[in-house]
Amino acid sequence: MKPIVQISLDLTNIDEALETAALAMRAGVDWLEAGTPLLLAEGLHGVKKLRENFPGVPIVADLKTMDGGYLEAEMMAKAGATHVVVMARAHEETIKIVVEAGKDFGIQIMGDNLGCPDMVAGAKRLEELGCDYVIHHIGYDERRGIAAQGFPMPSPLDQLREVVNAVNVPVQAVGGLSLEQAIRCPEYGAPLVVLGAPLTIDADSFRTAEGDLEASLKLICDRIHAYPEMK
Repeated sequence: MKPIVQISLDLTNIDEALETAALAMRAGVDWLEAGTPLLLAEGLHGVKKLRENFPGVPIVADLKTMDGGYLEAEMMAKAGATHVVVMARAHEETIKIVVEAGKDFGIQIMGDNLGCPDMVAGAKRLEELGCDYVIHHIGYDERRGIAAQGFPMPSPLDQLREVVNAVNVPVQAVGGLSLEQAIRCPEYGAPLVVLGAPLTIDADSFRTAEGDLEASLKLICDRIHAYPEMK
C-alpha cells in the first residue's frame, strides 16, 4: 500500500475536532481518527459529525475494545466509521468477534498491541486472529511513568522493525513520536503514519497544538507521500 497519513483527533470537543480535521484535510491528511478522548466525550455523535462533514474519508474509531466487541464495532460502523480498534490483550473471542463484525458491516479492524508483555507476539496474534492492520503502541501513561522514574522513555521505534518483519499486514507505530520520527516510519516498513500528541495535539491539555499546524502537517504529508508503495 502507499503510505497513509492519519491524524488522531485526541480532543474532547467535537467543534474543535471538526476544525482540526478540516485543517488536516487541507494539508493532505488521508485518514481521520476519532481518538479515545473524543469518543469518551462525544461518543457516536462525534463519529456521525465527522462522517457528515467528511463524506468519503476513512474514519478510524479508536475504541480500544476489550469486551462486547461485536456491538461496539457494529455501532461505530453504523455511525460512519470505516475502521475500529481492538486490543491484543482482549480475550481471543473478543478479537474474533470484532473481526466478524468487520466482515458483516464492511469495515476494517486494527489490532493494538498496547501493554503486551511480548509486543511482537502480540502483533502476530492479532494478525492470526484476522485483524487487517497492526498498531504497535507504546502507551501515554507508560511513556510518562517510565520517564518520571528517570529511565529512558520507550518508543515504538525500538521494536518497529521486528513487528513489521513478524506480520504480513500493514503496521502503524503510535506513542510519543517526534515529527522526524513520524516522517521516518515508512523507512521501517510501517506505511500507516499516525499524527497525534505531541505533534498535533497538546499532550497535557488534549487541545490542538499551537503554531502553524497546517504548514507542519503539509510538510509531513508531502514527505510521507513521497515514499514508495510497500506491503
